[in-house]
Amino acid sequence: MREDRNYATVVAFFASFLYLAILVAAFGLISLYSNIEVIDVADAGPLVGPVMVGCATVAVLVSLVVRGRSVPADEQRIAPLAALLIGVIAYVVFVLSGGIAYAIGGDEPLGFLTFSFHMFASWFSLATGIAAAVVAFVYQLVLVGRFQQKGRPRWPWERDDEDKE
Repeated sequence: MREDRNYATVVAFFASFLYLAILVAAFGLISLYSNIEVIDVADAGPLVGPVMVGCATVAVLVSLVVRGRSVPADEQRIAPLAALLIGVIAYVVFVLSGGIAYAIGGDEPLGFLTFSFHMFASWFSLATGIAAAVVAFVYQLVLVGRFQQKGRPRWPWERDDEDKE
């Protein structure tokens, strides 16, 4: 049981790094094809974007660890709604953390609201949520595949040797 939870945690870390890589690539491609900046607010500062991506990545990591460790290995199933929920969490955290970071660095009293509303409709925010949902779904596939096998994948001749013993 403990080994299964540790495995779920390690895979969650790898999935979070995958999520970060997908975000960087998606933001670059969206920016390149649409010819807009990720943060197109002039007075946002250089740290708002990295703070947003970092908070979304941490939210995905925590969500995956909680999901992977809370469900016992023999009850692991693919839950598309859970993956969608993780995507929504990442989307909301991305937007709200950006609003908070913008409000801390800005002089506008309503900076949080204006920046957050501006980012809610952004393609980059949508990419954040979609990427999180896809990564969460793949994470569940990996866990279900591993736990149904009861260990590492084995070649057919390895299984025959174990059955004879």
